[in-house]
Amino acid sequence: MAVPVYERILQLFEAEGIKTLFGIPDPNFVHFFLEAESRGWTVVSPHHEAAGGFMAEAASRITGKPAVAIGTLGPGLANLMPAIQCCLVENSPVIFLGGQRARITEQRVRRGRIQFVRQQPLIEDSVKYAGVIEYPDQTDEVIREAIRRSMTGTPGPTYVEFPHNVTLEEIDDTPVLAPSQYRLVNQGADVDMLNEAVRLIQTAKNPILLVGHAVHTSQTGKAVKELADLIKCPVIQTSGGTSFIEGLEDRTFPYGFSEVSIDAVVESDLCIALGTELGEPSHYGRWRHWVDNEANRKWIYVQQDPTAIGVNRHYDVPLVGDLRGIVPQLVRALKDTPRAEHPRLAEYIQREQEALDELYEESKTRSDGTGNVAINTARFVTEASRAFPKDGIMIRDGGASVIYTWTYNQAKPHDVLWNQNYGHIGTGLPYATGAMIADRATNGRERPGMLMTSDSSFLFHIGELEVAVRLNLPLVCVVAVDNQWGLEVGIYRGAFGEGTSEPGVHWSNKVRFDKIAEGFGAYGEYVTKAEDIAPAIERAYANGGPAVIHVVIDPKANAEDKPQYSEFRTWYAEGTQ
Repeated sequence: MAVPVYERILQLFEAEGIKTLFGIPDPNFVHFFLEAESRGWTVVSPHHEAAGGFMAEAASRITGKPAVAIGTLGPGLANLMPAIQCCLVENSPVIFLGGQRARITEQRVRRGRIQFVRQQPLIEDSVKYAGVIEYPDQTDEVIREAIRRSMTGTPGPTYVEFPHNVTLEEIDDTPVLAPSQYRLVNQGADVDMLNEAVRLIQTAKNPILLVGHAVHTSQTGKAVKELADLIKCPVIQTSGGTSFIEGLEDRTFPYGFSEVSIDAVVESDLCIALGTELGEPSHYGRWRHWVDNEANRKWIYVQQDPTAIGVNRHYDVPLVGDLRGIVPQLVRALKDTPRAEHPRLAEYIQREQEALDELYEESKTRSDGTGNVAINTARFVTEASRAFPKDGIMIRDGGASVIYTWTYNQAKPHDVLWNQNYGHIGTGLPYATGAMIADRATNGRERPGMLMTSDSSFLFHIGELEVAVRLNLPLVCVVAVDNQWGLEVGIYRGAFGEGTSEPGVHWSNKVRFDKIAEGFGAYGEYVTKAEDIAPAIERAYANGGPAVIHVVIDPKANAEDKPQYSEFRTWYAEGTQ
């Protein structure tokens, strides 16, 4: 039996467990969209292709599977470029599909063609693979190559283009291969290297687990918990790996922004690094907090990309393979060799909780909006994060407000999404909608989401509020509003002193995000006192559907008083180490 190319592409994606599609249904794709809906897919049309790409990226993170985003030829693909770049730097396996004019049009020597540019050369430096389905019988090999490359080594985006005349042509409906039949899945480690890793773990006195972004995106949290329980050690989060693993919340400490994390790193004699590139935010694992005791510290590094071994630092035992394969291997090997608990683990846990409580109390001594000064950002973060719903999805966005969050966050969510490596602000609302849509479609859950963001970032893709309303997502957006680019204001004042001109960083104080939300059909509240933040969040969830809470924060504090800003600045090594 023969099927159209567009249907075959859907069959190939379904074999990977993909059944969610993000994109605007250009005429090239209407058959594709209609068929997807008839097959039970969740089809989501955003209001901007970049937002659709960010939604797909969030879907890949929350499900642990590749995701699909579509852009029409010309401007649609151009609009997707921010999302493609983010996926490249954030290591997100999204397959971007692009329409194109008929191949005969592309090959002609003509000028003045409508909605046409050669897209593949423009995109190929930003993806791991760029392929074109020129003829129907190439469909399987090109789609599989796109998925294979996106999931092999360091994950990342790929691009598949097909001229519109190919979409409707037919191809034989042969059996679809399972992922393990055409690409490497859950690769385990070399046995000798694994045995050496086990030996180092058994002999270590002060081991730590350094947990990165990929532990969350590969959905290996349960296996890592088993490993941590066997090793009985502290867990250190990288700046990208801020999702807390269920059952390990108390013993997990954010690298660099927690005194306990620094003590654990300095005293460690073994670091087991999982799912991290060990890049600048982690100081490559060899300077700043790592310098002390470096001579006595061994390293085990689990890395899917063999070309990453030895690049940022030396590793005593590199375990090349997939976290989904290697972590269970380590668990099995260690199950019969119980070891003593890390000698300071109980102390670390107590100190961290005391520190969080102290930070909350300290935040209450700052401006709370009850006088002439608006709410301090620290108080905004503590109150909002304390109201975070259990088992919810936390999404973070913004500049200065995110820096406050690293220090003052009181929540320990199991799912956190933010654009850490690329630093692309404005991704928050698309990330929130994409993650919640995919979680609902893939896992059948209706979990609440909370977006903690700032006003400037929220404005990037505020139109996607309509998507949240359309799908009735239980998403509460808590927006810190100072009517300025807070981080940049601070840079102006640091460079030139207060009172100098600050062009380009201040904007209208007449904007009301709660009213904008109501205009979209969402729930809105306006908050000027810190004590009202948590009740407003509670009312927003009780109301059902999406909501926006406009929280007025102190612009001066947000710009000038960012906590541990010096720690953040060390991320930009500039080749000094």
